[in-house]
Amino acid sequence: MKVFEVVIALLLGGAALAALARRFGAPYPALVAFAGAALALVPGAPTIVLDPELALALFVAPVLVDAAFDSSPRDLRANWRAVTSLALGAVALTIVIVAGVARLLVPGMPWAAAVALGAIVAPPDAAAATAVLKQLRPPHRLLVILEGESLFNDASALLVYRLAVGATIAGALSGWSVLPTLLVVTVGSVVLGLALSPLTLAVNARIHDVSTAVIVQFCSTFAVWMLAERLHLSGIITLVVFAMAASRRAPEIMPARIRIPAWAVWEVAVFVLNVLAFILVGFQLKSITERAGAQMERYAVVAAVVCVAVILARIAWVTGAAAFSRWRCRPRANGTPGPRDAVALDAPSAAVVGWCGMRGTVTLAAALALPDGANPFPYRDLILVTAFGVVLGTLVFQGLTLRPLLLRLRLEDDGTVDREVRFARAETLRAAVEAASCCPGAETAELVRHRYDLQLQRAEAERDEPEEAAADTDGRQADAAVVSAATQAARQRLMALRADGTIGDAAFQRVEEELDWADLDWAQFLGTVDGEG
Repeated sequence: MKVFEVVIALLLGGAALAALARRFGAPYPALVAFAGAALALVPGAPTIVLDPELALALFVAPVLVDAAFDSSPRDLRANWRAVTSLALGAVALTIVIVAGVARLLVPGMPWAAAVALGAIVAPPDAAAATAVLKQLRPPHRLLVILEGESLFNDASALLVYRLAVGATIAGALSGWSVLPTLLVVTVGSVVLGLALSPLTLAVNARIHDVSTAVIVQFCSTFAVWMLAERLHLSGIITLVVFAMAASRRAPEIMPARIRIPAWAVWEVAVFVLNVLAFILVGFQLKSITERAGAQMERYAVVAAVVCVAVILARIAWVTGAAAFSRWRCRPRANGTPGPRDAVALDAPSAAVVGWCGMRGTVTLAAALALPDGANPFPYRDLILVTAFGVVLGTLVFQGLTLRPLLLRLRLEDDGTVDREVRFARAETLRAAVEAASCCPGAETAELVRHRYDLQLQRAEAERDEPEEAAADTDGRQADAAVVSAATQAARQRLMALRADGTIGDAAFQRVEEELDWADLDWAQFLGTVDGEG
């Protein structure tokens, strides 16, 4: 019961810290990391040890599916060289540097264990960076690169991690078997992800109950992971391919009444898992501190040095790759333009991407997944402390300084997404008007056509003259005042009917839900959704 009380209290604390982080424009994992570290210092706090085999599936699978489902294959194709450079080159450089630093600081650590440590701290978590960046609206390409990197650097780092852990346990690893193994695992994972996607969509298409649909979505996620692991494939690659393939057809299959609550549940689940990861590490740090005794100072030094090495390795790779690409793209001697290189970030953009190296849930989950118990992984306590130190250091040092850096560099949104939104909005409304016009001339058809026609006129004005349309605040305020007065009157009357006993709570809740949906519908009609009003 004590553990349950502590977890509930910390979840509430995590929610409060997230609200505080949003207010100050900081990534909430930075503050949650502080709470996890403080937990190790609380006297009487219980010790919890998570099953290592459960750690990666529990903390990584849902987070990865949530990110992959929202990714854009079109944007990833346009920036594939930059994403590949970070997901492979930056990860490889980080693993090599961290492994070398670990061996220098701890000569007794086996090379395979040092490589495992490098693979654990190599993949950055884009969620912390994009949480800050999206508030400041940087160029869309930076968000695409960072989010795309986060999908694939986990796969590359954890493939190396699995090989290193296997080599440590087995005592040796045949170099000739590595490349064929990686090739088979990668191709097999892609094929499995593509094969499972239509099967799960077919199951979801037959479900019409919201709670059942959400449960099936979560169970499908874990089932895909477990099947990939049982087949000795990469759960990461399989889930990324699975989610990206499913996202193409899901809008046709999943109705809005299921999609809207499902999104909300997934958002809450990802937040809870992030908080729980830091809580579990805090619980384990307490037991490690008790076992280590005087060695904790040595652990802290290793963690600090590795954290600096991780930050510098990413900056060195991003800066070097961007500079080389710009050099390749320089104009020729005869004045003709050089080749176009998608990796060629300008210096300010490269500085931001290089600084967005915060580590997060994947690093914590990989460290927690190291074998423990009767035959613990060599230097497991040191690796876990170092991993948490890197996560805490990067989140605090880089996460809290990212906003000032972006403001100083004055990187602004290029308006690409806004232009596409205005175009898509006008085209979809035009299709709706044409469809309503072709319906029989009933009063309902005329009402629907008239409403869509008004929305189309506003959308075309925003598309053709966005600045003038955005400046028309008086008209929007007048429209919003009318709608607000009407909906408020409806809600007051509904509450009065319940208060005087005319209707019961069952009827009240159904009508209240209808009014909630109507509010969302009117907000979309007036253009006050997503900060447009």
